[in-house]
Amino acid sequence: MKTLVSVAVLLVMSFRSVAQDLDMEVVGLFKNAAVLNISGNERLLKVGQLSPEGVLLVSADSKEAVIEISGKKMHLTLSSRISAEFKTPASVTVSIMLNGAGQYRTTGSINGRPVSFLVDTGATIVAINSITAKSLGIDSSKGRVLRATTASGVVESVEVFLDIVKVGGIKIRNVQAAVIPGSFPQDILLGMSFLRNVKIRENAGTMQLITKY
Repeated sequence: MKTLVSVAVLLVMSFRSVAQDLDMEVVGLFKNAAVLNISGNERLLKVGQLSPEGVLLVSADSKEAVIEISGKKMHLTLSSRISAEFKTPASVTVSIMLNGAGQYRTTGSINGRPVSFLVDTGATIVAINSITAKSLGIDSSKGRVLRATTASGVVESVEVFLDIVKVGGIKIRNVQAAVIPGSFPQDILLGMSFLRNVKIRENAGTMQLITKY
């Protein structure tokens, strides 16, 4: 009989935000990417990526880019320019306690569906078995075949992109994932395609995931 281990997940929100003047211009538009000049800093952002200034690229094609700043979305075309005062989003920290099995487990959601994650810094991308993926409504029929590295080794899988992966108050868009045929891995592995978007600190049995802005 398996012993259920309760996992303590602490969400710490920092409410300090910094008001700053952003002078931003769209200098390049591509499919799923855009080049933005933000207060003199040229940033190449992919869809779902957040700039150090707190500008999120929601979508992009050759005609326009949709960005989000402080929760407000804007549609911008090539050479569009905005200048206004925005508040840099508050930093968010999610703390995950080590369980009795020596694992970091946490809850969250994929595309709005509640899930449980096993944090795996040895996994190159988020990994989901095909049974779980189907139950979450994830279509892997058209994805390209790739090889994913997990803590258990290299496995063949199908590439998909998850619209939104959320852990506590941390939300990452357009996250690359691998759907692995069968029932392995039993847990959804929270790999580096999500974790590379946050700072990771580990100390005395506690792992902290911290937003980078």
